[in-house]
Amino acid sequence: MPGRGRCPDCGSTELVEDSHYSQSQLVCSDCGCVVTEGVLTTTFSDEGNLREVTYSRSTGENEQISRSQQRGLRRVRDLCRVLQLPPTFEDTAVAYYQQAYRHSGIRAARLQKKEVLVGCCVLITCRQHNWPLTMGAICTLLYADLDVFSSIYMQIVKLLGLDVPSLCLAELVKTYCSSFKLFQASPSVPAKYVEDKEKMLSRTLQLVELANETWLVTGRHPLPVITAATFLAWQSLQPADRLSCSLARFCKLANVDLPYPASSRLQELLAVLLRMAEQLAWLRVLRLDKRSVVKHIGDLLQHRHSLVRLAFRDGTAEVETRGKEPPAWGQGQREGEVGNNSLGLPQGKRPASPALLLPPCMLKPPKRICPAPPVSTVTGDENISDSEIEQYLRTPQEVRDFQRAQAARQAATSVPNPP
Repeated sequence: MPGRGRCPDCGSTELVEDSHYSQSQLVCSDCGCVVTEGVLTTTFSDEGNLREVTYSRSTGENEQISRSQQRGLRRVRDLCRVLQLPPTFEDTAVAYYQQAYRHSGIRAARLQKKEVLVGCCVLITCRQHNWPLTMGAICTLLYADLDVFSSIYMQIVKLLGLDVPSLCLAELVKTYCSSFKLFQASPSVPAKYVEDKEKMLSRTLQLVELANETWLVTGRHPLPVITAATFLAWQSLQPADRLSCSLARFCKLANVDLPYPASSRLQELLAVLLRMAEQLAWLRVLRLDKRSVVKHIGDLLQHRHSLVRLAFRDGTAEVETRGKEPPAWGQGQREGEVGNNSLGLPQGKRPASPALLLPPCMLKPPKRICPAPPVSTVTGDENISDSEIEQYLRTPQEVRDFQRAQAARQAATSVPNPP
């Protein structure tokens, strides 16, 4: 075809376009030589002269996109597709990445920070659309450190001025519990440890709500609390076979990491359950401990609201009211004998007050190092200047005495010494 140049091998002008796998090629019809392959052109003159055109010119864009930014945008899209997010989420995450990349501090950052930036944009998008996604899941996919990710996440939120709502606790429980490998029998999970997902999820939600009502979640990372609640819910559904299983083994069977504070959160949850068990008459006589109270978690959760009120909130006022009533001493009954009262306590003995419902940080405040008092070098024999002595004068008589003493001193210094 004329106007398209000549074949470099045979010199023929019969060049035709051939589409091979949707890639435009210019081929000589006489000898079959591929003259050009995948050339981007904009005008007929460029096409006729067989000149390659840059990407920005071919698409009509004025802005150059760096190779690093192109890689980041591809990573954002790939991460959204791996997580199976809707297309609108992908567009929003790409827009946030482009906004963040306009800042010079982000463009000049190291490759590790740019990789974490990809996950931050996706996580911000999911939080704004109330999509249950944890920061730990993103860190696992990107092989990123959790502390580094959280610091960059807060920096991006502040840099872009975004309003990111916190993740709903119930949605977080559902997402996190779904990752446990305890719902299907496998060679690594014995049959007695397999549990129904819906039953376990329902009881875990109740335990997490109980922990939230008793200040065990406020101001803390939620995953250790959810791990402890999931472990108790799993044990309570079949306590005969699972009480001997420890928290570490449970996490190993479920193929999840054991958060460091999860053991402490477990002990705090058990303490709350024991306090609630003391309010039920048929459980008070059993003298439950932290191991046996797991068998009765179903009964405690069934009456959760009233038991929490009796054990922590309204119990104080009720006991004080009972304590003001005079003790009913019977005829011939000696002090120290057990009466037939409703509380089953000795006559004249006041029942113990319920524990205060306070955050653990107030019940057990951290120990602070008391700084040593500064060593004072003042002995009391230092000279007092005239400008400071007025601070020590209180009465008019002291002022007059000081003026007379000052005048006498000046008169003594003005008299010349005798020869």
